Amino acid sequence: MALGLCNPNHAVRILALWIIATSPGISTERIVITAQRVSKQPLLRPAAGWSELGLFNPTAIKTGNKTVMLFRAQDRNHTSRIGYAESTDGLHFEVRPEPVLSPETAYEKGGGIEDPRIVQIKGTYYLTYTAYDLQAAQLCLATSTDLIEWQRKGVILPAYRGTWNTQWTKSGAIVSEKINGKWWMYYLGTRKDPDGQARDYMGLASSTDLLHWKDATQKPVLDRRPGAFDSRVMEPGPAPMLTKQGILLLYNGADDHLVYGPGWVLFNRQDPARVIARADRPFLVPTLDWEKNGNVPNVIFLEGAVPRSRAELRSTESAKDLEVIGYYGAADKFIGAADIRIAVSK
Repeated sequence: MALGLCNPNHAVRILALWIIATSPGISTERIVITAQRVSKQPLLRPAAGWSELGLFNPTAIKTGNKTVMLFRAQDRNHTSRIGYAESTDGLHFEVRPEPVLSPETAYEKGGGIEDPRIVQIKGTYYLTYTAYDLQAAQLCLATSTDLIEWQRKGVILPAYRGTWNTQWTKSGAIVSEKINGKWWMYYLGTRKDPDGQARDYMGLASSTDLLHWKDATQKPVLDRRPGAFDSRVMEPGPAPMLTKQGILLLYNGADDHLVYGPGWVLFNRQDPARVIARADRPFLVPTLDWEKNGNVPNVIFLEGAVPRSRAELRSTESAKDLEVIGYYGAADKFIGAADIRIAVSK
């Protein structure tokens, strides 16, 4: 399945946003992000069969001269699978006829496999995903060398057993290099707050082998900000970007009205739990009809980001500006994309 795009000159432009860190003892940092949709229409839409209800929430990675997208698809029974699509220009995708991951294990059956994130480390692709058995959502891992054949590694952060996340676990975004001799992963965990409400927070886990993970902190790494764009949900997006200024993580926020849009947070390079700076507004918000209306209204959910060029892929740490194509789920039904320009400076 492939879908032609509308004239890119008609793309929707989003205003640049920035924030300056004010934490005592931390050098002033500034993040400037400009985002421009590549089309007023979705890149991919649901199709008959295993993606009939929705085709959305994609992760993405560059391999050779092509971009590979791994996305969540739902059939009419609301069972989720992971599909595969590839493109030579990053905009026009061909969808593989069959999914590459379908529910097989007890912890996947019922609801299925959701919301992948991907990173490549030393020739191996590590795919985190959420397994949902209609009782619990749990963060899982699979590995591959070709992006099609996957080996399950099981549940890596079980539900109800964290240091602070007393309910579900989801959405693992792995840092691509070791820091202080360990691997690090940001994720979403759910806990019941003192007021009795269950809310989603961002956590941090560590590993020595990329396969066995445990909580690295006794509390979430981001504080809740009542009234902010992320007051209800703080969920990691694509794999974190390593820059000279710190670990830059694009993440998905939802406010009290459950309007979703991506923002960002900059963590310390040597202390992945320490926040240097954080967005006060999202850099994309639902405005188009297919972003506002679908299976879940008012959702832009960013999970994939690939550099515009191979040169940028190699120079992320030293580049003053970084241009990526961001791939997002819209209203839990469609896939959209935006050109995102990121500037990190002191």
